[in-house]
Amino acid sequence: MQKSLFAFAILLASLLLGGCTPKGTTTAGRGTVEPIQVPVPVRPAGQGDVIGLTAPKIETVRVGFIGLGMRGPGAVSRFTHIPGTRIVALCDIHEERVENAQKILENAGLPRAAAYSGSEDAWKELCQRDDIDLVYIATDWKKHAMMMIYAMEQGKHVACEVPAAMTLDEIWAIIDTAERTRKHAMQLENCVYDFFELTTLNMAQQGLFGEILHAEGAYIHDLGAFWDYYEGDWRLQYNKEFRGDVYATHGMGPAAQALDIHRGDKMNILVSMDTKPVNIPEYLIEKRGMDRDSAYQFANGQHTMTMISTEKGKTIQIQHDVASPRPYSRMYQLSGTKGFANKYPIEGYALDASSLKGGEIPNLENLNAHSFVPKETKEALMETYKHRIHRELEEKAREVGGHGGMDFIMDYRLVYCLQNGLPLDMDVYDLAEWCSLAELSRISIENNNAPVAVPDFTRGNWNKVQGYRHAFAE
Repeated sequence: MQKSLFAFAILLASLLLGGCTPKGTTTAGRGTVEPIQVPVPVRPAGQGDVIGLTAPKIETVRVGFIGLGMRGPGAVSRFTHIPGTRIVALCDIHEERVENAQKILENAGLPRAAAYSGSEDAWKELCQRDDIDLVYIATDWKKHAMMMIYAMEQGKHVACEVPAAMTLDEIWAIIDTAERTRKHAMQLENCVYDFFELTTLNMAQQGLFGEILHAEGAYIHDLGAFWDYYEGDWRLQYNKEFRGDVYATHGMGPAAQALDIHRGDKMNILVSMDTKPVNIPEYLIEKRGMDRDSAYQFANGQHTMTMISTEKGKTIQIQHDVASPRPYSRMYQLSGTKGFANKYPIEGYALDASSLKGGEIPNLENLNAHSFVPKETKEALMETYKHRIHRELEEKAREVGGHGGMDFIMDYRLVYCLQNGLPLDMDVYDLAEWCSLAELSRISIENNNAPVAVPDFTRGNWNKVQGYRHAFAE
């Protein structure tokens, strides 16, 4: 179906963009270009959306982990610090990795878990167990979708490392399975729990920035020193074969939450473009001895940029670059009618003083929206508007760690919501929207940067809930 979808997109693009002047435009540039439409499958009969999905409370969340290579062991370790959990099973194709994870349990004074290894399908046996509530997936992203679907079909809630899906076909299959089984399908996007991002989200929800009109995010991380760590070279090979933003969720997550995507607004149109690839092909020539012609048969651009417009007249910019010698950045910016937030390279706020009420925040009389607030003002703002999640978990999170603590908060919140029968902080439609950039950006780029309509993954229910909120047991 993926090939047929792309063929459909190509055909439609040729009809819309054929000739020197795209259909629907005027020579004065005052007309419109109709976006490429991608199919939205009809919701299968008998199933409804899972917006705000709740499930029966689970007193002790029994977990099975699949994938114990780069990310899995850290997750196992974090779960040893979360009350009300039991690690039931561990799975990796390599037996020694399972044994290393067993040692994590032993060092924490916990019993060894059931072990699965040695077979490409060993993970299915884990999913089939009747004493597991949650399957936690930390494999390479090529296997994510099929594992999520199978786990839900076996009656399990599922949490999966990013990106959880790479194609629209995978996304729709995950959505349909979640809706049919009424099981949680959460993407493990840790960046939404970062201390600056979550505090800034709380500030935005309290109106400090006025109406948020524009958000930015990115994954800018030179992976030149890390390519050899990916088993079977899967990540570099994926970039070699696929164009577009294949790793968008770290930027998309915080931006989408701030703009209430499918909670009062929705993404409408996307346009993507990229530069030619240079650094990774040269890496393949220099470090791996590949001939130049083969090395430059490389699909993914060195820098990819995507612009998105929303139903309510907002915009989002997302960037991807894993090849350039640049400082790490997720960009993360919010721009509103009364203020601005920025994380990289300078972490700070610029505010219209009229949005603040004083209190314990110093230097309010000197605020200038054209420059960042003073350090002491910024620190006071972050303390005053610290999110409830951070107030409860910050100390423990910094102790346990995981990207500075945000990984622990992500896992803790997942367990907390399951234990209390609450909607998860991120649902299957978040997963769909944030992952959809992989294929939608490719369609845009491969059709001369054409606009592409972003599917409504809720199939008509994007306005059912007003405003993004975290759920708490009272």
